[in-house]
Amino acid sequence: MSKEGIISLGEAFVDLISADQTNTRYQQFVGGATVNVAVRASRFGIPSYYLCKLGTDANSLFVAKALKKENINIDYCVPSFEKKVCSVYIHLNEDGDRYFHKYVNETPDEWLTVDELEQELFHVGKIFYFSSGTLFNDKARKTTEQALAYAEEYHMLVAFDANIRLKRWESEEECRERVSSFMKRADLVKVTEDELLFLTEASTMEEGLVKMSSLNIPFLFITMGEAGACVLHDGNIMDVPGIKVKAVDTTGAGDAFFAAILSRFHKEGVPVDDSQLKEYVHFANKVGAIATTKIGSL
Repeated sequence: MSKEGIISLGEAFVDLISADQTNTRYQQFVGGATVNVAVRASRFGIPSYYLCKLGTDANSLFVAKALKKENINIDYCVPSFEKKVCSVYIHLNEDGDRYFHKYVNETPDEWLTVDELEQELFHVGKIFYFSSGTLFNDKARKTTEQALAYAEEYHMLVAFDANIRLKRWESEEECRERVSSFMKRADLVKVTEDELLFLTEASTMEEGLVKMSSLNIPFLFITMGEAGACVLHDGNIMDVPGIKVKAVDTTGAGDAFFAAILSRFHKEGVPVDDSQLKEYVHFANKVGAIATTKIGSL
């Protein structure tokens, strides 16, 4: 049987981005790293499945409508009368730069559970993607572990985005230890330059890459903003310059980058040489750059 599709496990958000510097009017967008990747996978023409728990509140209905509009399969999402989709408020400072204002989660313990996962889906999918957003909560972590076990059982490629948000963790130590332990089980991992330094407790990129190489991750991608990205593969480091654009909003650029990487692995397979791998990263840099030219993570 030919396997096809990217399965994303996570939590959907509603991003409320200030329309002006008064920070009293907001534009509403669907968001969250795993949602961003799922949407972009679908836009690349890849069957995209999203796994989460959705409520019946206005935000949940907004998310469900947005995902369906993007042709994402949400049949495996689980409905819950209790669940309230999280909101993230993004404000503008006096210089016009966006910053995280607050995160509102009225139902912090409402997550997809182990027995709510559909094992049959993993038999069909080709790539399983998740991030650390389901690792700080014990219930969500157990579900993630089961999903990962299914992915490994059915020989799926496993992709992981560190996507660290320290405000959601009990301590830096817990975050560092848990994220690193899940990275070891992935075939493709994406981190930012700052995340690399945090996870390895290194002071330079070079030092961080040396320490990270001990995890033996097949493909480790490090995004570096406008400077582009580098990839650690087979002990070798490859730098790929970024694409120059006039950035308006960098929200979701890393997710666009990783979705582009996953689309290439899905459509063309594991790169056979450095030349093909470099082409994958160049394409991802281009997609990530374009994502910054409009407001909103998508």
